[in-house]
Amino acid sequence: MAKGYQGNKERLDEISSFGKAIGKRAGFKCEWCEGKDDLRVWDYKPDVLPNMETLALLCQQCRSWSEGRKASPNELRSIRNALWSNIPSVAEGAARVLAQCKEPWAREAIEESLIDNDIKAEILK
Repeated sequence: MAKGYQGNKERLDEISSFGKAIGKRAGFKCEWCEGKDDLRVWDYKPDVLPNMETLALLCQQCRSWSEGRKASPNELRSIRNALWSNIPSVAEGAARVLAQCKEPWAREAIEESLIDNDIKAEILK
């Protein structure tokens, strides 16, 4: 994959080609919290070729959490249901954000989810 400006532009073009399909799959709402504010396709695994399993439609708030912005445990409750998605970018991405919470309910929700056990172990370490 090309690096630099051109490589980034090519990746963004590739991701945007999934926009309509991701939007339809998500019902045109955030796949983590179901919000409708400033929805954009989020790239869960920037090191692999974009596909329907590595991309998710997220609102601005959820994207900011995915980038490391801290949230209160109460705010994070809004993404708990995303753990039961069968789409890795949705379930695993939400689990990674919830794991930073350190609240018992968040850990329990991740443990009870359908996420692959090896990935759960990595997230909860």
